[in-house]
Amino acid sequence: MKAKRLGAALAGCLLIGPALLMGANQAAAGTTVADLTCIPPSSRVTTWTPALTLAPQSVKPKTQTDYGPCVSISQPGIVSGTESTQGLTTTLSCLDLLSSGTITTTITWNTGQKTTFTGTRTANIAGAVLTNTTVGTVTSGTFAGKAVVQQQVAPALNVTACTLGLGTVSSINSSVVLEIT
Repeated sequence: MKAKRLGAALAGCLLIGPALLMGANQAAAGTTVADLTCIPPSSRVTTWTPALTLAPQSVKPKTQTDYGPCVSISQPGIVSGTESTQGLTTTLSCLDLLSSGTITTTITWNTGQKTTFTGTRTANIAGAVLTNTTVGTVTSGTFAGKAVVQQQVAPALNVTACTLGLGTVSSINSSVVLEIT
């Protein structure tokens, strides 16, 4: 019986030990640990009416982002959140999907708390994948003053076709990872 307990304890140390060492190494290296992380199936759907084309035209954008599951060290009650916008009519083309810019986003968490962050968004296409990365700071609300990285990943085939004048983009469905440190 003691041999079984010793074996279980040893197995537990082998599984937990590397994780503890990684945490110690991060602390020694001065890296920060995420206060909040949201992973897929977190998702964002962006639509444009009418669909984007290669030629700039008047469109109305709409976004819906659903965050969850989320885990937070300082706010353990936060497990999900949403962000939605109904943009004003603006002039855009599918080439604008690849431009950089400053964005401000407000997330409403399942607890009713809000987080507003501002950051710089960059976009690129590698192979058949469109990646939008926003790096910034929480400007108000829960997590104020902390750093933010949000990454959205989506198929790029329709965007690529549109930038070549071979199609349109009516919507983009992205998986989302959000980290606040």
